Amino acid sequence: MMAASTFSAPRGDLRHDEPMRRHTSWRVGGPADTYFKPADREDLCEFVAQCPNIADSLWVGLGSNLLVRDGGYRGVVIASHRALSTIERTDTRVVKAEAGVACAKVAKRCAAWGIGPAEFFAGIPGTIGGALAMNAGAYGGETWRYVQEVETMDARGVVRVRQAAEFEVAYRHVVRPGGEWFLSATFAFEQDGQTSADAIRELLVKRKASQPIGLPSCGSVFRNPPGDHAARLIEAAGLKGLNVGGAQVSPMHANFIINTGEASAADIEALLLLVRAEVARRFEVDLIAEVKIVGDFQ
Repeated sequence: MMAASTFSAPRGDLRHDEPMRRHTSWRVGGPADTYFKPADREDLCEFVAQCPNIADSLWVGLGSNLLVRDGGYRGVVIASHRALSTIERTDTRVVKAEAGVACAKVAKRCAAWGIGPAEFFAGIPGTIGGALAMNAGAYGGETWRYVQEVETMDARGVVRVRQAAEFEVAYRHVVRPGGEWFLSATFAFEQDGQTSADAIRELLVKRKASQPIGLPSCGSVFRNPPGDHAARLIEAAGLKGLNVGGAQVSPMHANFIINTGEASAADIEALLLLVRAEVARRFEVDLIAEVKIVGDFQ
């Protein structure tokens, strides 16, 4: 654990032994050695520049694509959603959003501004930082299709502006130069595109009807394999409704694992591995998890 005296006093919220179950959408996870929610961007930069083991830090937004094991995280967790929360329209079809902005907010603002298409952001249950890190997508749209440039920060607190071409991007996969963290992204949408509030409402209705919204989950657990859907394979394997402890393959959507109320991180990870193994046995397809798993076993 880092001593608080390591730093000039930050203005944000600095905690030690902070239970990560409070900060993940699965509502599970052991304590982080250090948890920091910066007051603003300047506070974040100063903290990063002074932190001795910042290279091993974990940056989180809404915790929607993250499983922290029950033994906790031996390092620094930085929560970005308060410090990096600005979204603005910078040109006729250009929007700049900081990493802590919820993806759904981007969709709604684009609808208000009459630019897009950005409806797909409404189906991503996380923040722009997470969407950039994994090229998140929904309903046929992907984050990096519209990225023009990004701001990043390195382990010394140095901020850079990088062009989209500097990143290796694929389906649910992004390679970041030097392991830098995302601070913001500038999106250039199609000139004649438009985001419709009605279209967003239709997508949200569709999502509510087909996904276990309101129950603790991480969103989709596995990437779709080429030419197929993870949910179809899991359901075809007869795994819908399967339980391990308090974790369950959602009876509504087979690519969701939900916390029924008493799940541990170990329950969720065990169920994830069981589903992956059974699909591989039945169909010879290796499902790749979208969720990031970190931390120590209990």
